[in-house]
Amino acid sequence: MPSSPADEFLWLRSGNETFAGMLEAIEAAKTSIELETYIFVADTLGEMFRASFLRARQRGVDVRVLIDAFGSVTLLDSYWNPLRNAGGEMRWFNPITLRRFQIRNHRKLLVCDRQVVFLGGFNLSLAWKGDGVNEGWRDLGLRIIGPMAAELSDSFDEMFERAEFKHKRFFRLRKRPVPTRTSRARGEVLLSGPGRGRSPIKLAMRQDLVHAQDVQIIAAYFLPPRRLRRALLHVCSRGGRVQLILPGKSDVPLMQLAARSLYQRLLDTGVEIHEYQPQILHAKLVVIDRVVYVGSSNLDTRSLNINYEVMVRLPDEQLSAEARAIFAQDLRHCRTLDAETWRQSRSIWSKLKERWAYLFFARIDPYVARRQLETMP
Repeated sequence: MPSSPADEFLWLRSGNETFAGMLEAIEAAKTSIELETYIFVADTLGEMFRASFLRARQRGVDVRVLIDAFGSVTLLDSYWNPLRNAGGEMRWFNPITLRRFQIRNHRKLLVCDRQVVFLGGFNLSLAWKGDGVNEGWRDLGLRIIGPMAAELSDSFDEMFERAEFKHKRFFRLRKRPVPTRTSRARGEVLLSGPGRGRSPIKLAMRQDLVHAQDVQIIAAYFLPPRRLRRALLHVCSRGGRVQLILPGKSDVPLMQLAARSLYQRLLDTGVEIHEYQPQILHAKLVVIDRVVYVGSSNLDTRSLNINYEVMVRLPDEQLSAEARAIFAQDLRHCRTLDAETWRQSRSIWSKLKERWAYLFFARIDPYVARRQLETMP
């Protein structure tokens, strides 16, 4: 019996690499293009993507674009009229209303011809253009060629259908969990969000951490739920190693304060914390022994419990070795924290600000989102 084709993986280590690869794939597409993003900015990069979509339509390619209404709140709907007039489709995910403004689509995904997929943390904005060291936010992505692309394309179809929350199918899904994990020999697609039941991202990570010895994490927003934090601490307590690269510069300073409220306990338990210095850190990468997680999800309460997110879990020795090389490269641009110095640097006012930020993101934000879900029909 012939074996099924294997997926091919390529790391996208900067905005320059990612956007060049995405535009090349769009120009080569023959049948379909599906773009899903949280932020799309009408700058020169956005113009390049829109022009590429229009050329694809001239070739007869089916083009669909899905953008979160809150993440791209400054983008005019009329910006997409040229694509619509050319026969393409564009939808806003969850148009903003007070009843459900908390429910957001944070996924970043480009699928071409159901064969090539780009996923990771990159939004479509010039803020990401550069190498992440000298210029542009530091982010990370992955290009996948193979059968997994079709599975991610199917997940796009589902999100595109529910985008405007006009269909009763969304509310049925919200009340009845739908499949969240698609497994294959070299990896899994993990989908999370309202209506999907318990987060498969959290569950998979906790399972992988049970016997883990070597954990490396790059996280733009780090505020993991208590059970996931406990699993990380247990790695250290049984003699394993946990290394974190977190932002020295953040686009959400309040979230940075919330994350820092956890530092002392982590450092005291043996977790190594390094803060990335050159640019704003926006990457999402988790390596647990020989398993790699990459995609749109941060390790915070919003990503793991509220947003729609997509991650892939890849148990692959070569890919994990490459991910660790990326971690080591970023580590060269970090400042390392130690428990005693951190303790001495914290004033009472600093601790209060960090505690208030923690309460907002870990308690208030999830509570409001939960209430909005409960009151939706």
